[in-house]
This record gives sequence, structure tokens and C-alpha cells, in this order.
Amino acid sequence: MLQPGFFDLKDRYNKLNERDPLVSLNALIDWENFRATLNEVRQNPRKSQAGRKPFDVVLMFKVLVLQHLYNLSDDETEYQIRDRYSFCRFLNLTPEDRIPDAKTIWLYREQLVLRDLMKGLFNDFDDQLNDKGYKAQKGQMVDASFVDVPKQRNKREENQQIKSGEIPERFENNPNVGRQKDTDARWTKKNEETHFGYKNHVTVDNAHKLIRDYKVTSAEVHDSQVFIEILAENTSADVWADSAYQSENNEISLAAMNMRSHVHKKGKKNKPLSERSKKANTRRSKVRARVEHVFGSITNEQGGLYSRVIGFARNQLKIGMMNIVYNMRRFMTLSRKSVPAI
Repeated sequence: MLQPGFFDLKDRYNKLNERDPLVSLNALIDWENFRATLNEVRQNPRKSQAGRKPFDVVLMFKVLVLQHLYNLSDDETEYQIRDRYSFCRFLNLTPEDRIPDAKTIWLYREQLVLRDLMKGLFNDFDDQLNDKGYKAQKGQMVDASFVDVPKQRNKREENQQIKSGEIPERFENNPNVGRQKDTDARWTKKNEETHFGYKNHVTVDNAHKLIRDYKVTSAEVHDSQVFIEILAENTSADVWADSAYQSENNEISLAAMNMRSHVHKKGKKNKPLSERSKKANTRRSKVRARVEHVFGSITNEQGGLYSRVIGFARNQLKIGMMNIVYNMRRFMTLSRKSVPAI
């Protein structure tokens, strides 16, 4: 049986170039820029030089990017790297190279969780975006979206204990049960819809529709509670948000920060909005609605605002990866638009 030669592989890669978005992703992003932050997972020196060397930290980070681009589990990621030439090339691996298995991927992600590195990696990429000419401009839009997790089937008294910050006795006495219970996620209700999980609070710049900062909370935290905290640097002082963010304290805080509020007004029980306020809200909506495109893109292109991992720390990483991968995809789109026609 004939073995594939170098030129056979090169010819196959050339054919892939026509439709493979990973080629652009590899070319546009400076992956080495993440190394300083990622090296923290290798802080503890190896006890022995025996055995296989660990995989490169940047390669493993790119594996996580692939997972979130294509909404893959650890086992499916291992299989797809073995199966796809495009994945191997993105990771700079040949079909003969050793590849990370599902357990290795899980352990690497746990190291990122343990050292709380996700926000640092997000900021590393934001610095890249600024250096490439995509500074935050024309104001910012703030919004939040639920990230649902598998619903828990607990007893009523157990839910009450979890809500008060206690761990139910059944979870502690049976580790197999406890490991499957997310005691950090919370229930909440909005517009007759019930959600269980977390919230992804983001601020998006109006010029490029890139996420500039974010914060993860449990689902019951009201949008307005982290409004001021996630506001990012921008060349414009304009801030857009829906009526959930409307409060006297937020307006005072925005004024103190020399920011211009375009937060939607909301009527009160005995004081409905005037026609002038309604028209002003309509004008604000034309800008503010752009932030919905971000969550729509994550839902449609990255598998949705849903998570199967358990616990706040792991979901903080999961949601952070959703956000950084969205920015990478958006960066590719912006780069294509900025290329002059020949």
C-alpha cells in the first residue's frame, strides 16, 4: 500500500485553503502573545524528566479555541484532531504526531480554571486588537445574556440550603452525587421564561462590535448590579443600555465618570413614558440593538449560550472562552472587510 508523500499532503492542504477559515485565524492572530499568561500552568517544575513531555501550552490553548469554534466535547475534539487535516494544520501537527487526548484536554482546562487565567487571556487578545487598529470607538453598548446549565433535580429543602450558601448533607455524604450538582448556579425568571445557570454581562464597542469587557455571575444577579463595573475604555463617552440598567445611582455614576447616558427610559406605574421619551428610546434602540447581534452570533455560530460544565469557576472559563472566540471570529470578519478590492 502506497504511503502518502510530502507533496500529497501539501496538495491536500492547498485544496483546503479555499474554504478553511482556520487558515485566516492562524495568520491573523499572534498566538505567541498568549504564551506569557499560559506559561503559568507550568509554574511547578517537573519532578523527573522521565516520561513524555507535556504538550505546548499555546497548542493546548488553540485546542480549546477549536472546541468553542465548533462546539465540541473533549472526546469529540480528540477524534476530530485525529480525523481532520485542517485541525492538524491549525495546531501545526502532522498526521504522525502525538496528539492530546480527551483526558489531557480536560486536565489542561482544569489548570486554567485553577489559576484563574481566562480574564488575562481575554485581555491579551484585546491588546492585540488595539495594536491592529481596532481600538474601542464610537461608544459602548452594555447587555447581558443567560447561559443555561443542566437543570438540577433536588429536593425543595436542598434548594433552600443551596440558596443560603450551604451544601446539602446528601451531596457531602455521597461524592458521586455531589460532583454532579452545581451549587453555584441559580434560578431566575424573566419575561415568563425560567432560567437556571449563569449570566454573561458584556460591554461591546459600537465601532467594531467587539466584546471589550465582561463579567460572569449567577443567573439571579440583576443586570444593573454590574453595569458600572464592566464599562471599558472607549474614545467616546456614549453608553447605551436597555431599561433594565435605568436607575438613579447608575445615572449619577455615569455623570461622575463624564460619560453620556443613552440608557432607555422606563415608565412607572402612575407615570407612563411621554411621547418624547418613547421616540428617544426608539432612537437609542437603533444603536443598542447591535449588541444583540453578538449574542446571536455566539448562539448561531458557536453552539449557543449553554454550558455543561459544573461550578462557577469552570463556567467562568467556559463563558470567557465563548467571548474570546467570538472576538476572534469577529476579528476575521473585520479584517476581510478592511482588505481593499483589487
